[in-house]
Amino acid sequence: MASPTPFLSLLGLVAFFIITVSADPEMLQDLCVADLSSGIKVNGFPCKDAANVTPLDFFSQGIANPGLTNNTFGALVTGANVMTIPGLNTLGVSLARIDYAPGGLNPPHTHPRATEVVYVLEGTLDVGFLTTANRLISQSLKKGDVFAFPRGLVHFQKNNGRVPAAVIAAFNSQLPGTQSLGATLFGSTPPVPDEILSQAFQTTPRIVKNIKSRFQPKK
Repeated sequence: MASPTPFLSLLGLVAFFIITVSADPEMLQDLCVADLSSGIKVNGFPCKDAANVTPLDFFSQGIANPGLTNNTFGALVTGANVMTIPGLNTLGVSLARIDYAPGGLNPPHTHPRATEVVYVLEGTLDVGFLTTANRLISQSLKKGDVFAFPRGLVHFQKNNGRVPAAVIAAFNSQLPGTQSLGATLFGSTPPVPDEILSQAFQTTPRIVKNIKSRFQPKK
């Protein structure tokens, strides 16, 4: 019998990691397929009636193909989490595919509920995260490389190559959440007061207004 490919071995290792160190609460039953249409509010999602569970609740082809990267940052994140795979509810695991055009950036952001591990499918990336001591931990990645971003720390990925790049990201949460620093600070509703941002970034309210204009929804 042929030995498993490095990619399949990696997926097995990642699966073991995210199941054994899940950031989500422990499950109390075999499955709890999310009832996304329920009006009941709980920490997670209420369970769908077991009689109505189907294989499609655990299936997705959403990250099989490259995403479109013709946007402001030249990168696109496509999630495979509880919102697209309801069967992940209470399982404490999810994936995402991130595609990058040449020069594309997944801008500085955090995942408040999960550690992230990326596996490079193709291309090259410069990645890094910042500790609470303001130390930058960075690395250049190529196809087949793996890199981990600790839960809650600001991190980024940049494609400085001349060809597209892509990664599969694994999370130890069914819904890790994402806060992009630029969009959070300069594109919130209601907006953060200009004087707060100008003092925090040691700049002028005029410059803050200009930056905010770049994060307004496109009309």
